[in-house]
Amino acid sequence: MFKKTILALGIAASGAAFAQVSVTIDTAKPGPVINKNIYGQFAEHLGAGIYEGMWVGPDSKIPNTRGWRNDVIGALKDMHVPLVRWPGGCFADEYHWRDGIGPRDKRPVKVNTNWGGVEESNAVGTHEFFDLAEQLGAEVYVNGNLGTGSNQEMAEWIEYMTSDSKSTLAELRRKNGRDKPWKVDYFAIGNEAWGCGGEMSPEHYTQLYKTATVFLKAPPGSRPKLIASGGNDSSTAWTDALSKLKSNVDGISYHYYTLPTGVWEKKGAATGFQENEWISTIKNTLVMDASIRKNVAVMDKNDPQKKIGFYVDEWGTWYDVEPGTNAGFLFQQNSLRDAVVAALNFNIFHDHADRVRMTNIAQMVNVLQAMILTDKDKMLLTPTYHAYKMYVPFQDATYLPAKISNNGKYTLGSTTVPQVSASAARAKDGKVYVALVNTNPNKAVDVTVNLSGAKAGKLTGQVLTAQAMDAHNTFAHPEAVKPAPFSAAASGGKVVVKLPAKSVLVGAVE
Repeated sequence: MFKKTILALGIAASGAAFAQVSVTIDTAKPGPVINKNIYGQFAEHLGAGIYEGMWVGPDSKIPNTRGWRNDVIGALKDMHVPLVRWPGGCFADEYHWRDGIGPRDKRPVKVNTNWGGVEESNAVGTHEFFDLAEQLGAEVYVNGNLGTGSNQEMAEWIEYMTSDSKSTLAELRRKNGRDKPWKVDYFAIGNEAWGCGGEMSPEHYTQLYKTATVFLKAPPGSRPKLIASGGNDSSTAWTDALSKLKSNVDGISYHYYTLPTGVWEKKGAATGFQENEWISTIKNTLVMDASIRKNVAVMDKNDPQKKIGFYVDEWGTWYDVEPGTNAGFLFQQNSLRDAVVAALNFNIFHDHADRVRMTNIAQMVNVLQAMILTDKDKMLLTPTYHAYKMYVPFQDATYLPAKISNNGKYTLGSTTVPQVSASAARAKDGKVYVALVNTNPNKAVDVTVNLSGAKAGKLTGQVLTAQAMDAHNTFAHPEAVKPAPFSAAASGGKVVVKLPAKSVLVGAVE
């Protein structure tokens, strides 16, 4: 019944005489391509993010392909996952790749000291990860161990993965079941060097990075793009130091997590929150735009040719863990609020597509702002999953400027945020797509969508919303929050849509 109501709202809105907000899409001034890897994912050895959530082993009763569960992989394929980052995260700087090759029953069992102190079986290693990526049709981003590893260990890992020679390492890979080398698209030297990766200064890390890259060699045409571990939050010191490098750096990473309270010790709950934590979450996630602008300004000064990308390789919401769960597993529910946060960030990333060429939400399954939650053989899709799937047309689309006029404001107490966020692009299918977000959880808003220099005939797509701010899917009700069809006819060459409260809408304007 609710879906029919939303559809009716969209159709009825086409006859509206006036609009509070106007979005004008300039089709004559195409911008950069929105790299598909802006929609990248992150899978760390953390809680049930890999084990149980995705990997159940080939002998499991849960249907799987070589150990990877079919339901989860199928859902991720439907979402068009373009890239996966692995094995961490903080886990990466304690991961030794040789522990994860060879017969699984002979691999060493370690302790995951970062996440829950649980046993790490090393059942998922290099071969298993690449099998996952190949099943998904995704590019790979491998994070090397700078913290407890060595330049030699990273160099040998790259040789093991990429060499087509008869070297001992290449032959070992063949012995372990992989004849041809893999394509390693991206390789990072360490993770969060400012924190769990070693508590280094930017200057110290930059020198270590320069030294490491000298030894990371691969066959001609097979060397991965190299990523430097950058800063977080409001700091630009890391970006400044690293963007001055003249060679061997293709991207600088950046991490930012959205907390409702802004306080790590008491972040706020994933569900059951009040409106003050809805608006604070929106306000805190919009900081991403200012942070990117500050870092890009530094990069434009040091790297005016724009050779170096700005990779937001960890981002998303971070709440207090769900009661009764292991605090080290970072399991949290995922509500409509998370979908709105995701869409707001997508629109921000699009605005900086000339520099932001990859992002990786944390994380793919069962951890933080996950796409999918599992419980033994059960699986559900989160509101964030639906937001990602709705935005698929923006992967490798051409950015189009979308000017918002007469935007409203959503205010609660002393906090105010823009009511509408918008982004537009011409997709690979030739159609112009627009994405709209209404941050106000209480009021719908009329939005007029114009194509400069052309007349629009209609808008068709999907809208994601729900009755409650914290509406979420459970295993008892796995489809409580999901997209509904949306359409609106044009009047006078313009489309007027009534954008529901607390909603995300993506549609083609034709």
